[in-house]
Parts: sequence; C-alpha cells; structure tokens
Amino acid sequence: MLGLMMDQQLLISSIADHAARYHGDTEIVSLNSDGSQFRYDYSGAHGNMLKLAGALEKLGLEKTDRVATLAWNNHRHFEIYFAVSGNGQICHTLNPRLFPEQLIYIINHAEDKALFFDQTFLPLVEGLRKHLGTIKHFVLMEDHDSELAKTHPWLSFYGDLLADSDENYSWPDNIDERDACSLCYTSGTTGNPKGVLFSHRSTLIHAMMSATPDVMNFSARDCLLPVVPMFHVNAWGTPYAAPMVGAKLVLPGPGLDGESLTKLFLAEGVTISAGVPTIWGGLLDYLDANNIKLPDMKRTVVGGSACPPSMLDRFRDDYDIEVLHAWGMTELSPLGTVNNIKNKHLKMPEDELRQLRTLQGRPPFGVELGIFDDEAKQLPNDGKSQGDLYCRGPWVMSEYFGGEGGDPLVDGWFPTGDVATLDEDGFMCIRDRSKDIIKSGGEWISSVELENLAMGHPDIGDAAVIAASHKKWSERPLLIVVPKDGIQIDEKVLLEYYQGKVAKWWIPDAVIVTKEIPRNATGKIRKNVLREEYGNSLR
Repeated sequence: MLGLMMDQQLLISSIADHAARYHGDTEIVSLNSDGSQFRYDYSGAHGNMLKLAGALEKLGLEKTDRVATLAWNNHRHFEIYFAVSGNGQICHTLNPRLFPEQLIYIINHAEDKALFFDQTFLPLVEGLRKHLGTIKHFVLMEDHDSELAKTHPWLSFYGDLLADSDENYSWPDNIDERDACSLCYTSGTTGNPKGVLFSHRSTLIHAMMSATPDVMNFSARDCLLPVVPMFHVNAWGTPYAAPMVGAKLVLPGPGLDGESLTKLFLAEGVTISAGVPTIWGGLLDYLDANNIKLPDMKRTVVGGSACPPSMLDRFRDDYDIEVLHAWGMTELSPLGTVNNIKNKHLKMPEDELRQLRTLQGRPPFGVELGIFDDEAKQLPNDGKSQGDLYCRGPWVMSEYFGGEGGDPLVDGWFPTGDVATLDEDGFMCIRDRSKDIIKSGGEWISSVELENLAMGHPDIGDAAVIAASHKKWSERPLLIVVPKDGIQIDEKVLLEYYQGKVAKWWIPDAVIVTKEIPRNATGKIRKNVLREEYGNSLR
C-alpha cells in the first residue's frame, strides 16, 4: 500500500520559487569584478532567472546541453546556477585557476555548448576560443558594450539576453528530479580531471541537510557570505541552501583578501561564512594587524584541507567565532562530515573538547562512512583502527561522467583515497591521503598532523610534510616551510617544537625553507611536485 501523499519533484527551480515566494524581499549583495556593488533581492533574482532560462531556449540550447561558467561569486553567476538547471540544461562550473590546457580538455570533454564568463576572463577566453570545438555561444556576463561588440563580434552579452527574453517565461515541465543539473570536475592531481554529474534530487537533499543545525546551521536569521568559490563544487552547496532557508546572501566577487572580506563582514553584518584555511589565515592576520573584531560573525565553516588547530584557537579565543571543521570532496557533492559536538560533550573538560574539535567531524543523515583494510574488510569504529575511508549515500557519486576510470565503487562503497579513523559516534579523523601518508620502518606517520603542528608555530606562514626516501627506514618525514616575512628559521629550534607533541620517531628528519608551497587550483598542496623536488633530500 502506497502512502497517500502528494508526489512533487525535487527540482532546483523549486528552491528559487520558494525563495521568491516567501523571502522575496531578502537582500542579495554582489561585488562585481570592477569593484562596483549590486543589490537586489530574491524576487528580483527569480525574475532574472526566468528571463535567462527563456533566453537559453532562444539560443537553441536543448535539455541536457552543458552550459559552462568562468565566473566569480556574483549575482549573475547565482542566476545562471538556477536558470540553467531549472531549464533542463546542466550548469558546468569551470575553475579559472586551472592551466589553460586543463580548461581546454575539460570543456571539450564535457562538450559544453555555451560559455558564460566574467570580464576578468575575457583575455583567457580569447586564448582558449580556437581550441573549443563545441562552444556555440560565448556570453560576457555584462550589459551591452558597443566597443567590445565591434572588436569581438563573436561575443554575446548577458544584459542583451535578459532584455530580449520573455518576462512571462515558465520553467519547463519535462524535468525529472533524477535528471542531471550540474557538472563539476575534480582537481586532477593525478591524470586528467574527471567529471562528477549531480542530479536535481541529490543537490536538493544535500542543500536541505547542509542547512540543518548539526551541519552548517543556516537560517533566515543569517547573513551568509560564501568565500568558497562558486566554481569549487558549487560553493559547497551554499548557493542552494541560502535561498532554501531565506538567508541574506553576500557574494564577494574576486576580492578575497583580508581587507576586502573584513569590510564586507562589517558592512553587511555577516553571521556565517565558509572557505578554505588559506583564506582564513589571511583574514585573521589582517584582523590581528589592525585590531579589528567582527561583532556579527558567529561561525565559519572551514574545509577544503585540514584546519590547523592553531586557527581553531584563534577564531574561538580571539574573536569568539565558532569554527565548523568540515570534510568532503567533489564526489560527495561535497559534504561528508562537519564537526558539531553532541549533548554528551557539553560537560567535557576543555582540553578534551578542544581535541575533539580538531577532528573532521561526523556525517549527517545521508552519508555513511566506513573504514576498510587492504582486503576491503570493514574495521571497527573504535577511534583507533586506521584504514581506507569509504562512503555511500544519496549525494555520493556512483560513477564519473562519460564512464571515465571505469566502475569506481567497491561493493557499493566509494573509496575516497583518504586514510582515516572513525569513533563510535562517527567522529572522523583524516590521517592522510593514502598516497601521502608516510611509512617509516613499517609504521605510519601522518603528514597532516605534522603540518598542523608546524602551522601552529608563530614563525611559520605555510608548511608541508612529505615522505622522503631513506636508506634505513624506507621513508622519513621532511618538513618544508615558508617563514613569515622577515623571519629566519633555525632548523634545530623548529624541530624541537615537536618535542612532547608527537612520538619522538614522528619528528621530521630535516627542514627545508622555501618561498612558496605549490598548490593546485583548489588550494590543496601539490605533494607530488614537492616529492619530485625534495624526495631524495635525506639520502
């Protein structure tokens, strides 16, 4: 016997409709590439979304066609998210920090039919254009510019598309919740990037769960500023979750330095944000140097890479801001875990609670995690057993776009490539990437833990730890650091900093001082580059 309830599709367009209907006057603030500011509300955004959807139809785009974006976090990018998916096409966000060769590969592999881009990226698109065989429409996300139209006759203009569109356009009714709505490619640290194709259903459920109190805790009382780029796994789902709950939305554009973010936080009364540790390090340094507080800011989500415990302390102790330490990946839409404590932890001693908060957190409903050994046998959730981290759930990828890489699943689980532990409450600790963990004399050493400790040293601006070849122990940890400006590093003193914090045999064998730690387009350390350059330094 079936339940006697209405059956409505879970569609991206329904989020936009809800925001316009019940939060229509809630403000959206956008910083544009030229530094100008634009303000409107969810009602105004909804009208533009429908106009753009109608314009896509006029351009001849059909259902499931991929529509690419090269854009910062701004109101037009926000409109594209919903117009493209709501109209049955697939929104394909491109990371402008990738090498041109990678962008060419991704666009051609996805067979994108249209490319929307900010004026910042016009020179980049000019260089790519002749290599893009499937793009039929190049749309500059600006109003009509007569001079550009003369010098770049191949351009269309966003403003023109809206002006020529039908104001009474309605969402098409032939979309199923399991249809694809957006496409993101992995960062491609090994081999070519691979596409992850999200559905309306998976994206909406992901957004709904991310807004709950034990995850990111968004509400209509919040002002949300997503620092994480909209081209990075759909800004962790925040552009969907914000209108879903009716939160004020502040889109910061390209200015992600400490000063620019501080001005926005103060002017707009931002209560919650989300971003990677490197961005937050710059913000904290600016706040410290200028003796500025953020009175409205309540919490921030830190993910993308491990959050150094020293950063957790600075946010909490110096600024009374709660840090939600999170973990995820493109293949998980990206939400996997968020560190929110449980009722039984409220009376925990402060030092134990601090240690708990350094973990990557626990999974929300919709994500199941498991730890497995080399024979794919599941290990106990005891907080000690260390193994390969697998996951499954309704917003976890089942296969890569185009069948790249074959079947990635193991008995229905997705292997993440991380090495981790899980305790009985589901709190997960990432020990390392499987390819980065250090095996010294048959014992494991976590490069992540050593990096986090180094980042707590007052003289260190950035740090990485790699496995370097060793004649006796096979591999030993090598610490690579970037000192803060004007600081001279004493190797002996720095290594002594680890005394009493980790087992003696974990302490790195040596320190290398460099000017920069190489990172990929999503901010993760390129340890393969470091191993190639420094991997034989201990021989």
